[in-house]
Amino acid sequence: MSIRFTAKARRGMVALTLAAGLALGVAGCGGGGGDDKKPDASASTSRGNGSKPSAQEGQSEEPLAELKGPQSLFLQITSAKRDAGGFVTVNGNLKNDGSETAVVPSNLSGNETEIIRNGSSLGGATLVDSKGKKRYYVLRDTDGRPLTTTGLPTLKAGETVPVFMQFPSPPTSTTEVGFQLPGFPVASISISG
Repeated sequence: MSIRFTAKARRGMVALTLAAGLALGVAGCGGGGGDDKKPDASASTSRGNGSKPSAQEGQSEEPLAELKGPQSLFLQITSAKRDAGGFVTVNGNLKNDGSETAVVPSNLSGNETEIIRNGSSLGGATLVDSKGKKRYYVLRDTDGRPLTTTGLPTLKAGETVPVFMQFPSPPTSTTEVGFQLPGFPVASISISG
């Protein structure tokens, strides 16, 4: 090939790449007729005037359930909210209620190889819809990581960590479900939203 032909082809590819980039930019910035809805605030931002950020969005004053588990662990479920995306987010606090350091048991991750491979988590949690006779497991991302608090540490005496778990949403007619986490008693919780 001649140098002239190579330079001409290179300029053509640059021009084509720029044209494609500009077309995508214009399409991404274009309006949709004015009827687009403003996106809802994300779960990580606090509502209100912004002067009081909360640790967990949707947290109620009265806990939905309080569960005592192994090694003096105490789980307080503060909210279970149905989101528009088709899932339920359960928020809470995991506390070492004992006087000595507690190691978070590995069985809280469940027994599925894909979840265990991603480290300690609350991946063993499930929601049970007894009316619909279905069990809902913690969701996973495309890499197999559970959509829940991961990397749980050892907890010093009295230490508390906020936790969350996301599940597929039961039908909207289902508002009461059983919450299960290995080593903890079953708790009945209400889903809001």
